[in-house]
Amino acid sequence: MTKKSLAAPLLHLIGALSLSIASSANAETEILDRVIAVVDQGVVLQSEFDERKNSVLQRLQGQYDQLPPMDVLDQQILDQLILEQLQLEEAGRYGMEISDQQLNQTLQQVMANNGFTTLDELSADLLSQGMSLEQLREKLRRDLLVNQVQQGVVNNRIRVTEQEIDNFLASSDGKFATSPDYHLGHILISVSSSANPDEAQEAEAKVNDIYQQLQDGADFSQMAIANSNDQTALEGGDLGWRKLAQLPELFSDVVSELDVGDVSKPIRSGAGFHLIKNIEQRGGGEQLVQQTKARHILIKTSEIMDDETAKEKLTELKTQIEGGADFAELARENSEDIGSMLEGGDLGWATPGTFVPAFENAMANSEIDEIAGPFKSQFGWHILQVTDRRQEDMSDVVIRNKAAQMMRERRFDEELQVWLLELRENAYLDIKDLDSSTADDNDSDSGA
Repeated sequence: MTKKSLAAPLLHLIGALSLSIASSANAETEILDRVIAVVDQGVVLQSEFDERKNSVLQRLQGQYDQLPPMDVLDQQILDQLILEQLQLEEAGRYGMEISDQQLNQTLQQVMANNGFTTLDELSADLLSQGMSLEQLREKLRRDLLVNQVQQGVVNNRIRVTEQEIDNFLASSDGKFATSPDYHLGHILISVSSSANPDEAQEAEAKVNDIYQQLQDGADFSQMAIANSNDQTALEGGDLGWRKLAQLPELFSDVVSELDVGDVSKPIRSGAGFHLIKNIEQRGGGEQLVQQTKARHILIKTSEIMDDETAKEKLTELKTQIEGGADFAELARENSEDIGSMLEGGDLGWATPGTFVPAFENAMANSEIDEIAGPFKSQFGWHILQVTDRRQEDMSDVVIRNKAAQMMRERRFDEELQVWLLELRENAYLDIKDLDSSTADDNDSDSGA
């Protein structure tokens, strides 16, 4: 057992205690809950274990005829709860929180995915499973926090070099993954292999007439429903999203030259005549992104600089700038953003998503040269000035970012397991015996 925290011996005492209530009639003690594991600064309660075990059993008994031995299942559940608690404590150290808005949005998604239209319907279904709406909200909050800390910490541990990106993009796998996606429409005017020249000519005349109508503004999906011999006709000829490598070479060469909204000229194959429409496209071609050049002054809050004082100070600086004072000079004298203060608050050119949402919103809603704020972000209080905007072709940057993200995703699960193992090895753990009515006793062992 490793002891990472000085508070661990104190927490050890918690395990000897049970939450209880005394009856006024006979002073007998009724145990309401008990600690079954001390995990660094937190605990795992018997009630948490029981709730998780009931949920797991309900799910597994509906899927498998034979379950693992109960002591094995108990240990798996306890291990899962310990790892969750460790991750929740990590989230607390990083100051991560789940807002009511995030929680409500997730709850709405759960309802939509399960066909519920009201909270009453969801509550009734939960009660039939032995769970309340508040318990579900707490579970969702925990799950969101765990996911948030995993994404933040694990992704930060994964390093992808420029050479690795180059190698990936040069591979056949990389070329396929980063190639454009096309949402295609298809009309087929079939020609039988036994058709005579007159029948083939008639089919060609028909497809040419359809093509001309489409050029004149006819609706592609309606023309497909009325004329196409392809199996997608009743879906308006919709082929869905395809990459060029997933198309016959006869089509891929044509599709790569189509702009969004364009319809190909008739294409002849052994099956007949085809018309292909590029309905939508993701990736490929010019990727224009609006970049913003801005500068700001940051005042951080502290014990001696509360929100109101920081806001008043920035309001005064804003008044000075609007009265003719030099923004850059005031930023060098007052800003607490070490990264930009020496540059007069200049943040350089930034693409969308570079900054935190509060800063992004203020920047997006500001006119050039306007002094915006004061407004608050997680870093403190700001005033900012947008000095310029431009459209920049980010095609190569977008492709390389996509490649890097794909490589991080491939490494995520492995790095996650390494991180969880480190958390477990460095944690103070004191495992108590589980309630015999719920599970077989487990030996007290910090490595359990």
